[in-house]
Amino acid sequence: MDVLTITNLNKSYPGFQLKNVSLSLPKGYILGFVGENGAGKTTTINSMLNITKRDSGIIKIFGKDIDQDEIEIKKNIGYISGEIFYPKKQIKQVTNIYKRFYDSWDEDIYRTYLTKFKLDESKKIDQLSKGMYLKYVLALALSHHASLLVLDEPTTGLDPVARDNLLEIFQSLVETEEVSIFYSTHITTDLEKCADFIAFIKEGVIIEHSSKDDLLDRYRLVNGSKESLKVIKNHLISYKENAFGFNGLMKTDLMIEHEDIRYAEPSIDDIIIFFSERRDS
Repeated sequence: MDVLTITNLNKSYPGFQLKNVSLSLPKGYILGFVGENGAGKTTTINSMLNITKRDSGIIKIFGKDIDQDEIEIKKNIGYISGEIFYPKKQIKQVTNIYKRFYDSWDEDIYRTYLTKFKLDESKKIDQLSKGMYLKYVLALALSHHASLLVLDEPTTGLDPVARDNLLEIFQSLVETEEVSIFYSTHITTDLEKCADFIAFIKEGVIIEHSSKDDLLDRYRLVNGSKESLKVIKNHLISYKENAFGFNGLMKTDLMIEHEDIRYAEPSIDDIIIFFSERRDS
């Protein structure tokens, strides 16, 4: 079962357009949503959650239409971003405001997460580190039994240790709880650690949407001499020349044998970088 299905989502602004964006997220998995800044990640999320009115397209979450069942759907979603709310209020004050909106609020679970994450309710929000703040909003989402977490650039600004700690929490949630995660980020190393599926958006268009393993298998880094570039140039998605020859990206099924050409598996970062260099005619 797909927890989230987006079909032919379109949204236009002056100078930018989401074009027939289609995505799906199976239950119990993590979908990494990646792309350059300005590619359309936040616009997609805002349209998906009806924060922004889309021009066209169908959004279904938990099998229900977002236009018809928005209130019920959102009771089961936890939205987490790097943006900080109510910075001058204590944790317990923010919690008392937040929990009023959820009939399914579970105080026992909330207390369990306070202990697990070592959160002090008397502290003000702006006294928390970025990592502790994210643990707090995660505790809020899990305490009303959110079964879909929507993460919008959650680890931006975190140090590597704090990021790794949160990634472990995300992985444990999909393994042991009835939770699915839609994870928008430009920090692709996070996704290489935890994502099951990757959706790559460029200039408002979905370029790739597949399992992470399939995505990495589908492309190859390639480098070689300047002479060998002439042989393979037409097969490359994009390339960069250097003093010794070139390096680029191509689809795996287009590889050719040549004594001056070498191949390697790319990272998600490599795929995004070389696609960003591509100039479609």
